[in-house]
Amino acid sequence: MAIKVLIVEDNPVARSFLCRVVRESFSDDIAITEAGDLETARRQVGLRDAKSGEMPADPFKLVLVDLELPDGNGMELLAELARYPATKIVTTLYSDDDHLFPALQCGADGYLLKEDRFEVLVEELQKIVRGQPPLSPAIARRLLGHFRQGPGGTGGAAEPALGSGSGFQSSRPMALGRGAPLDHERLTPRESEVLTYLSKGFTIKEIANLMGIKWFTVNDHIKSIYKKLNVSSRAEAAVLASKQGLV
Repeated sequence: MAIKVLIVEDNPVARSFLCRVVRESFSDDIAITEAGDLETARRQVGLRDAKSGEMPADPFKLVLVDLELPDGNGMELLAELARYPATKIVTTLYSDDDHLFPALQCGADGYLLKEDRFEVLVEELQKIVRGQPPLSPAIARRLLGHFRQGPGGTGGAAEPALGSGSGFQSSRPMALGRGAPLDHERLTPRESEVLTYLSKGFTIKEIANLMGIKWFTVNDHIKSIYKKLNVSSRAEAAVLASKQGLV
């Protein structure tokens, strides 16, 4: 079955460019749907059902969203898709804090600049299969500088937790061994298997090959694992699982 991708972009030239980037990034069979405005995007994802918690049987797995659209702001769509089971990536020309941080707070799982070279965008999108957030180099530097500076410009060493769960968090992850104990019974057999492979250092694509499933499905399992274990990285998940005797 083809992996469904939605590209929300009003500029036809940019939309065509992003289609090529997506097809070059992944070896899977890709089915791309294009939307030039918010209304069309909402209709394509079945937003009414998404907001009510009733997800479509075959949802989009990847959504690329421009921030400036003819009938509104892409951040509106990101916020509305908070419960929608897709990896959501901003694709924009804006690299300033006034666009970057609100987009991440609205649930973006990555932030790419359309002005980057084709090869750079392909490389960044491919990070999804390794469980890493796609970030244009300029955006990664901006984020690093922001968190190194710390709140209030004090030079604190606040560090971002860039997981592949429900988006980006601006606080430190919960310290291991503290807080509520792990209820590993909540993990499904598939999730436990994925966690075992993660703990052994396999990439998402390698896990997909070993389990005979799509890498987007593995990514979905990882998001669920992170949420259930209350962690934001594979390292935290592996250590916590090891302490609990799961792997």
